[in-house]
Amino acid sequence: MTLGKIALEDWAAIHSWACLGEACRYQPWGPNTENETRDFVEGAVKAWSDSPQRRFPYVARFGRNVVGMGELHVRSDIQRQGEISYIVHPRVWGQGIGAEIGRRLLAYGFGELGLHRIYATCDPRNVGSSRVLAKLGMTHEGRLRHTQLIRDGWRDSLIFSILEDEWRSAAQSTAPAE
Repeated sequence: MTLGKIALEDWAAIHSWACLGEACRYQPWGPNTENETRDFVEGAVKAWSDSPQRRFPYVARFGRNVVGMGELHVRSDIQRQGEISYIVHPRVWGQGIGAEIGRRLLAYGFGELGLHRIYATCDPRNVGSSRVLAKLGMTHEGRLRHTQLIRDGWRDSLIFSILEDEWRSAAQSTAPAE
């Protein structure tokens, strides 16, 4: 799997899951129309030229096929905090792609951007996403009530985070011996 900058031509592949109810069940967006997906992709592509850059949106590919995406969003420069999010096409759920996207986003946030704390949220009903966040070494901090209004009503959010020293410690313990 590769993780690369999102491009305008990725919109159709992204729309192949953004239009699916099962893919966006726990999200405040979707299912998307083609125009909504195009608008999202255009905004994500533009984020790469923003100054200062706050959003780092990527697509995950197997060969030429876009199978998911992830984003690191710098939430505070002063507090050195960021947030990650990811989505994977339902046809490749359960193959470790979400965790790999998350690992690479965390590595970029701590390594390249020098962040201190990175967090993520997910719907408590989204057991798969909770497992991914735990697998990334993120600590479950708690439950935030009624954070998102989605199609079936108000959604709570579980919040997970990892600190730079925790990330570095985990990265060193999994590094291959020389």
